[in-house]
Amino acid sequence: MAANERPGPGSVRLASAAGRWVLAVAVLGDAMILLEATVVNVALPTIGRDLGAGVAGLQWTLNGYVLTLASLVLVGGSLSDIYGRRRIFILGVVVFVAASALCAAAPTIGLLVAARFVQGIGGALLTPGSLAIIEAVFHPDDRTRAIGAWAGFGAVAGAIGPTVGGYLTDAVSWRAVFLINIPLGAFVIVAAVLHVPETRDPTRAGRLDLPGAALATLAIGGLCFALTEASGGLTPAVIVAVAAGLAAAAAFVAVERRAANPMLPLELFRSRQFASANLLALVTYAALGGVIFLFVAFLQVTLGYTPVQAGAATLPITLLLLTLSSPSGAIAQRIGPRIPLTVGAVVTGAGLLLLAQLHPGDRFLTAVLPALIVFGVGLGTLVTPITATVLASVDAEHSGIASAVNNALSRLGQMIAVAALPLIAGLSGSAFEDPTKMAAGFPVAMTVAAGVSFAAALLAWTTISNDALSRSGQDAGQALKELPPSLKRNCPVAGTPLAAPLNAASSSRPPTAREP
Repeated sequence: MAANERPGPGSVRLASAAGRWVLAVAVLGDAMILLEATVVNVALPTIGRDLGAGVAGLQWTLNGYVLTLASLVLVGGSLSDIYGRRRIFILGVVVFVAASALCAAAPTIGLLVAARFVQGIGGALLTPGSLAIIEAVFHPDDRTRAIGAWAGFGAVAGAIGPTVGGYLTDAVSWRAVFLINIPLGAFVIVAAVLHVPETRDPTRAGRLDLPGAALATLAIGGLCFALTEASGGLTPAVIVAVAAGLAAAAAFVAVERRAANPMLPLELFRSRQFASANLLALVTYAALGGVIFLFVAFLQVTLGYTPVQAGAATLPITLLLLTLSSPSGAIAQRIGPRIPLTVGAVVTGAGLLLLAQLHPGDRFLTAVLPALIVFGVGLGTLVTPITATVLASVDAEHSGIASAVNNALSRLGQMIAVAALPLIAGLSGSAFEDPTKMAAGFPVAMTVAAGVSFAAALLAWTTISNDALSRSGQDAGQALKELPPSLKRNCPVAGTPLAAPLNAASSSRPPTAREP
């Protein structure tokens, strides 16, 4: 279909050729972000040896990307609403692909980290646009299935990430994990230009909230810089970064209260359920992010796994998440989210305690796999009700920003854990590559993560209302049940907090009164 023949917003049917093109663009664009969030984890030890990087450099290889992605995703969503979703989406893909090429060519860890920062900027422009395009372009009767397909195929990208990363690192080079984005991105750009109609939010007035965007970025960046650099001690730079981050956070709240068109409407947090569920997401994904970062390193450094073996070892977690996400949503709708959230967090913590018992010489089938199964069952029980509660706690017109907040806080939790857990476990500097020190520090990190998970259980039991989901007209569990079996999937291992399928419910239900 030629560009001038593109159908208008809200009229595309999923079964049509136009619908398949729009879905392919959104899915492949988001898949690049999800794939890049997981493939790099497995390659980190190899990157460290090749570029002579210590644990701080490897942390920033992950956190540089997630930092800009998390801190700018709200900005990306605002730009999409104001200037056009297709336009900002394509801009994001261009920036992401160019940065991927720089990552692949980086001769030093410093240049790799700098390129990862730019990758995160591209991801922040791309991520909100991929879902916003689907919500704006598809016919209301097809929107739920389109969003479900977007989520399902995205989960596949996240699921295969560690295995793909391990294979490319072993068979080609760690640089290949970045090069795969170039042909994929080129296809997405051409297809978006030819087949995706432009849409905007007609209710948005004024320009981008630049003060709010700058302060949010400074707040998140300052605190995460301080956490990552604290591995070298409490230096003046760390102290200044903490002070700047806290001051920027306070200023952000003050500015958003007075802004005519705030980037983040603070009245959303007047809902106890919205605030509690997002705090729960922050805590839960902090535990998850730290585990995935250290687990694949522990397997390679202490247990002697190859990169591809370490990547494949994470598949049991992913398979359990894909299997349990739909029934956990249905159960939460039927009995309320409080019990699934509490039980899921407790079981996750139990799995972490089992991971803490791993030692050199342990076999995968008898020691590693049982711990992964318990951990995966806990996560599969936990993650879908979190996002269901977040999106059920706001009115329909705020579902997009609610999803973005949940997304940003979940990524922030992962980033904090990646920065803090090695420091707590004594795995700073060269200790990260020392098999003996890794064997001693990994159990400490898993025990701390288990404590965080148990804290999440207490938070869920004391703050989440059992009727939170019954207030919405259409729940996440029902939306997932209506999808084809191959699409009933979601994968937080990829670094995305399961907001996608639940947006289907939010986008179609009428506004309802919410808890003040």
